[in-house]
Amino acid sequence: MSPQPQAAVGAPLSRVDGRLKVTGRAKYAAEHDVDGVVHAVIVDASIGRGRITSIDTGAAEEHPGVLRVIHHRNAPKLPYRDNAGSNNPPGRRLRVFQDDRVLFHGQPVAVVVATTLEAAQHGAGLVKLGYDVEQPSTDLHEAEPDKPTNYARGDAEAALRDAAVRLDLTYQLARNHHNPMEPHATIARWNGDKLTVWDKTQWVVGTHDELAAVFDLPKASVRVINPFVGGGFGSGLRCWPHTVVAAVAARETGRPAKLVLSRRQMYFGTGFRPSYEYRLRLGSSRRGRLTAAVHEMDSETSSYETFTEDILPAGQMLYSMANVSQVYRTVPLDVNTPVWKRGPGFATASFVIESAMDELAHELGIDPIELRQRNEPNEDEAKNLPFSTRRLRECYTVGAREFGWHHRSSRPRARREGDWLIGMGMAAGVYGPGRVAAQARVRLDADGTAVVEAASSDMGPGTYTSQTQVAADALGLTMRTVTFRLGDSLYPPTPPHGGSMTLASVGSAVLDGCNKVRRQAIKLAVEDRESPLYGVDADDVVVRSGRLHVKGTPSRSETYRSLLARHDRSHLEALGSYDGPPSPERHAYHAYNATFAEVAVDARLGLVRVRRMLGVYDAGRIVSPKLAESQAIGGIVGGIGTALLEHTVTDHRDGRIVNANLADYLVPVNADVPDVKAIYLDGEDREANALGVKGLGEVVMVGVAPAIANAVFNATGRRIRELPITAEALI
Repeated sequence: MSPQPQAAVGAPLSRVDGRLKVTGRAKYAAEHDVDGVVHAVIVDASIGRGRITSIDTGAAEEHPGVLRVIHHRNAPKLPYRDNAGSNNPPGRRLRVFQDDRVLFHGQPVAVVVATTLEAAQHGAGLVKLGYDVEQPSTDLHEAEPDKPTNYARGDAEAALRDAAVRLDLTYQLARNHHNPMEPHATIARWNGDKLTVWDKTQWVVGTHDELAAVFDLPKASVRVINPFVGGGFGSGLRCWPHTVVAAVAARETGRPAKLVLSRRQMYFGTGFRPSYEYRLRLGSSRRGRLTAAVHEMDSETSSYETFTEDILPAGQMLYSMANVSQVYRTVPLDVNTPVWKRGPGFATASFVIESAMDELAHELGIDPIELRQRNEPNEDEAKNLPFSTRRLRECYTVGAREFGWHHRSSRPRARREGDWLIGMGMAAGVYGPGRVAAQARVRLDADGTAVVEAASSDMGPGTYTSQTQVAADALGLTMRTVTFRLGDSLYPPTPPHGGSMTLASVGSAVLDGCNKVRRQAIKLAVEDRESPLYGVDADDVVVRSGRLHVKGTPSRSETYRSLLARHDRSHLEALGSYDGPPSPERHAYHAYNATFAEVAVDARLGLVRVRRMLGVYDAGRIVSPKLAESQAIGGIVGGIGTALLEHTVTDHRDGRIVNANLADYLVPVNADVPDVKAIYLDGEDREANALGVKGLGEVVMVGVAPAIANAVFNATGRRIRELPITAEALI
């Protein structure tokens, strides 16, 4: 068929849901109007490990408005069926109120249900618990690791011994929490044995399936609704215990129950980016050709589940070398289970690898960009596959030109402005976007409008808008005549909204469904003797603004509306699908970036100020430039937080998170955000998917922290191998 005109895709359009959000009409999980709702507040454990020996609920139950206090001694026994295909890590997921064990500080141990929020909150404070306390293990450096995951090619230890230049470096990365603006919340309602929940989630299908498994319900008896997400960054990628608690509270009271986590509770209720100790030994020739790399990684996980992330791939394929060894160990601790956070695995690995590359460049006296250029691979050496596209060289060239890299002095501490030491740094970034099977339902109505439905989510990147753009062009309609619906488990299934997979996966399903509907209409027209298009080759027909016409002859045409009316059709409909990547895969599929940073460091106080940043991205086809710009800004801001501010502090005596609030857990604010510029290389990746996209939600954060750290070194001559970089480390 003739390619469709592209009027919406590639245009810098505003969000289709923007007006709803700025006027307050977009409803988030806790804001849905559900008749008869009661309020549930969790009582969380005040110890880091042990058993509950007593629970006194008398005062709470006597408090006006309190309906029930539910805990392990009176809660229903829940089936907790296995849930294959979920985002639950290996292990035994936390079973709420099923026994007296306390596995971590903040674990839900009871819930108070009351007619008002105030009564539930006060009632929760009246519940008294006694414990048999055990000493928790919460220090990554003092616990025994699990059996490692290994990767090797060549003989890295031997090559390292023979290397002309060797570096042995150890980096520490702090735990990071997501801290989205919208707190996690659930409203649960039972109608007999049917459960409906309004939940903050990045995967309505995953939450739907988990609730069916926990309560041993047929999947048709569960519905999950989530039209808007007020930020997530990965925190909503699995169904958390509080969602089950809300459903238990609703069933036990016979009333719909609303449960909203406090900001403090989110620090031990919805996961985090785990802390790491990461040792990297590099070997190279005097000319900077890498010969060996030995990676040893320890990361925290919970004692009851083993969380892992893609920490290994970047070290296997970002640079060319014959000898690579990797050891990845999880360390079980008495903490809640970690979860993915923006750029999972790749962002962590990039800080270590890109900091080490900068250290090697300084050791050898080679420009950091030139060192990376000398080690560019021709293929993915871990998979022995060609790259679908890899334009890192172009990212370097464009970035160096636009950022003014030639002004950088290779000598640290060479540039000063009063009390401020000025430095520049850069880093490469890579991310492997997900490609997972998805479906979308497309309906073209007789009035010439269309509705597209998929059970996806939108936590901020603009899924509503980008999917509408794809559908509008594929159907040949305007943006105003297409409605995209998401966030309901009744819609066709989609993968999690994370891992940069939504546009590639859901968008490909939307494109497929819209193409099918358009072809149905074209077939009707060319086979209809009353149509101006009768007898035309279907491949020669395109659609623009709802009008089917012969390509190159717009006067020979008719509208969807007239065609469907003449055939007495109320609508045309199709189910679009995307099957995921080919098996076996034919190409290595990644998005790339080069990130540049300029910082100023107060020579006396050690304060770091990021002055400007630039990201240049090889992310395939850019469907929505305006949304892409927003993603880059958000990713860079998140990377600034990781580099300079974010750090979860744990009191190892009892496992308490000391700074579980937004006053003490620091995140970037407007005053911390510098001049930011993003450049997306023009092009597409047709080997990746039909849309030619790679996904860009994650890659925009990967490489930011090391670029800043490298700039700090260039400014001060101090190499900081621990995140976040603090003033104390620079004094």
